[in-house]
Amino acid sequence: MKTYQTEFMELALEHEVLKFGQFTLKSGRVSPYFFNLGKISTGSALARLADAYAEALVASGIGFDMLFGPAYKGIPLVAAVAVALSRRGMDLPFAYNRKEAKAHGEGGTMVGAPPQGRVVIVDDVLTAGTALRESYHMLVAAGAEPVAAITALDRQEVGPSGRSAVAEASSELKLAILSLVTVREVLEFLGKSGGDAATIQAIENYQAQYGA
Repeated sequence: MKTYQTEFMELALEHEVLKFGQFTLKSGRVSPYFFNLGKISTGSALARLADAYAEALVASGIGFDMLFGPAYKGIPLVAAVAVALSRRGMDLPFAYNRKEAKAHGEGGTMVGAPPQGRVVIVDDVLTAGTALRESYHMLVAAGAEPVAAITALDRQEVGPSGRSAVAEASSELKLAILSLVTVREVLEFLGKSGGDAATIQAIENYQAQYGA
């Protein structure tokens, strides 16, 4: 694993972003783990998270001109990642959207820099891909070119189509979709760091049943 991945996993466990047990997902599946990036709720934790995103983007080698964060969790995230990238010599504009159009002032749903050039969509996790598709079409309508999306975790879980949500969205939208870690890398980290054997086995069993 890369250094930023290890540091992200340490952060996720420290702040209970990643929890283990039995969790019923929206799909109805009972998962042995649950991922909630909303647990990152202090300045120092957000800075560490943003550093991981920034390192992943730099390591990807993808060229981009600005960042976009979908409402709501993507809003603080995209701002923090923009700061982290600026500390690495990449001072880029960013924007985000409102879910409700503003009828007064400047109006509209877009806030921040005008969408233009090559855009990376920054979000927490891709589940069904609905928010990603909305962001993509919003950016294209504004005249920008979405080139990639980045999330914290790829569950690598098969959906109704028989493919993972990431693979489906990537193919449909012609986007590179990056993640800080995949569930396989979560298992690798747990194995190397002395994670609970029963927990590791439960995740392995779940992936054997639902993994893409």
